[in-house]
Amino acid sequence: MTILVDRRHLLLAGIAGAALTLPGCQSLPTISLTEVIRRLLTLSSQSAFAQLLQPGGFYDSQVARIALPERLGGGAGSGILSAVLQSKIFRDKLQRQLNRAAEKGAERAAPLVAEAVRTVTIEDAASIIGGDAQAASRFLRGKMGPVILDAMLPGISEGLALFDDQTISRAVQSVTGFDIGALARDVTQRAENAIWAAIGAQEANIRANPQSTNDPLLIGIFGRAAKP
Repeated sequence: MTILVDRRHLLLAGIAGAALTLPGCQSLPTISLTEVIRRLLTLSSQSAFAQLLQPGGFYDSQVARIALPERLGGGAGSGILSAVLQSKIFRDKLQRQLNRAAEKGAERAAPLVAEAVRTVTIEDAASIIGGDAQAASRFLRGKMGPVILDAMLPGISEGLALFDDQTISRAVQSVTGFDIGALARDVTQRAENAIWAAIGAQEANIRANPQSTNDPLLIGIFGRAAKP
């Protein structure tokens, strides 16, 4: 799929296109909308993972921090929780460790997302480019399905064991019927949601301020669209 762009925006994009001749119009270059989406998703996912894979990347993120499961205290203690989970200090430490375990899952997810961006079939590129602030991220998530979840679970299980100084074990043991496997699955689902939230946030930032990417093609497309 292609879109016509005027010569000024072609120069901004810095690319060469094929000639397209329309009746009564001079020949204008064209560009691939699929390439626009690939670049948008590449930069969005790279920026998101660069942040999330830093030490404390999930916990320090405003969009990706993983909350405690309700059975492990949620946002605050309550009378029905065990004594250990009613301690805010304990819950805060537990939350940090769960977020660190999520980083191990994200290590496995990153190359899968990169490969999907490179190879995914994009049927309706124009509607994605003209969509809302996170349209491309939502499209890619739909295309990938449960692939990330399946890949992340072993990494997060490993992370839960790696970072446990008995904090995680004590929390799990204090809740009847809540084992470490259930916790790993819960954190994996939350981590997947967090990864897509982070990628979507980066996409929204690029659409709003394409100049920040220094990518002439993205500037040419989204910079033009942002103008009144």
